[in-house]
Amino acid sequence: MTVDKVNLIKHRLKVAQDRMKSYEDAHRKEMEYEVGDKVFLKTSPWKEILRFGKKGKLSSRYVGPYEILERIGPLAYRLALPPELSQIHDVFHVSMLRRYRSDPSHVIQADEVQLSDDLSYEELPVQILDTKEKVLRNKTVQLVKVLWKNHSVEEATWEPLEAMKEKYPHLFSDSSMNFEDEILLRGEKCWAPIRFKHAFVFWGVD
Repeated sequence: MTVDKVNLIKHRLKVAQDRMKSYEDAHRKEMEYEVGDKVFLKTSPWKEILRFGKKGKLSSRYVGPYEILERIGPLAYRLALPPELSQIHDVFHVSMLRRYRSDPSHVIQADEVQLSDDLSYEELPVQILDTKEKVLRNKTVQLVKVLWKNHSVEEATWEPLEAMKEKYPHLFSDSSMNFEDEILLRGEKCWAPIRFKHAFVFWGVD
């Protein structure tokens, strides 16, 4: 290898290192807060419904904002928490925080959920939006699309029908739904009309 090639490799390595350092410095600056700043605190909403043996996690939500009281080392902060969060340790890693300018649609009130010590809580379903079948190796599983409280329609998840009916029967009691009933329409299979409270939804019909 010639001297010119060695110098070229060294130059490229230095450029890459400088670029990485610039990115890290900018990211570190974005993640730093001052005493008196207000920040949101990240929580982890969970679904109690098991899908294929695993409990599901929903998109993160944030509570707050809370004031920063103290910086603890380079990566942690002490927050002024309200009485309803008194059971939670008040020092948090910077990755658990988000600046006050966060998207309001991702913010919930701490007194509206039962937060555990690890900042997780059980999210509740509010409506069934759709249904489908999932074919596995040796069986077919019926799934329902669930809208969760504090989450948008775009964040709805597919859950096993039987598990949802067992855990949340109230979602199914006030309807004429029967997922086993199918009708033929223009030679195509589709679900029968399903009533939710005072609205009718037709699935599988153009």
